[in-house]
Amino acid sequence: MNNYSLSDVTVDTWVQGGPISLADLIGSVVLIEVFQVNCPGCFIYSLPRAIDLHERYYQQGLVVIGLATAFEDYDKNTLENLQKLVTTGEVIGETFKALNQHGVLSQGRLPWKIPFAVGMDRVVAETEPVTDERVLRYASEFLPEFEKFSDEQKITVLQQIRHYMEQKSMKAETFERFALQGTPSCIMFDRKGQLKDVSFGQIDYKQAMVEHFLAEK
Repeated sequence: MNNYSLSDVTVDTWVQGGPISLADLIGSVVLIEVFQVNCPGCFIYSLPRAIDLHERYYQQGLVVIGLATAFEDYDKNTLENLQKLVTTGEVIGETFKALNQHGVLSQGRLPWKIPFAVGMDRVVAETEPVTDERVLRYASEFLPEFEKFSDEQKITVLQQIRHYMEQKSMKAETFERFALQGTPSCIMFDRKGQLKDVSFGQIDYKQAMVEHFLAEK
């Protein structure tokens, strides 16, 4: 895990509860819940879980921040849709479809509000050319087993990565800096502001981890 700290999290725009200087959060345990507006799993599993952790532990020193990002569906995972979500509970795209099927929505909107600060990752146009070196670097960063693949597998994987990079028109700074694999993801920092955990998907050990870092003085 890289030696990152809280100040390496980039928030381009605060849509709720900000602006917050992340450096001011030293002394608290900080959980950054990374989601996309167009990500059903984020709304079915991880955001309700983050809200639960916030409600249980914020008086003991846990700060939860929701960070919306975009690594795909750039037309849907926008600041505008994030603002709508936070102010009116309106959800879009795949999130709307899935929550509707689950019978979660109330008059087409989320029945719950996000109670903590929410910001948008800095998402900028991707201008770096796609070189063999970049493709290889990406493979070894995201696929720890890459060196063990057969030559044939390596060629296939590198072609897939190149294709992904060539169609990727934008890059999200925090998402890429912390080498996140998708959403929902969670980035956790201890009271000193040091990075302690990066996880992808619905992680059951979050609560135990929060309690562990809160207990550290």
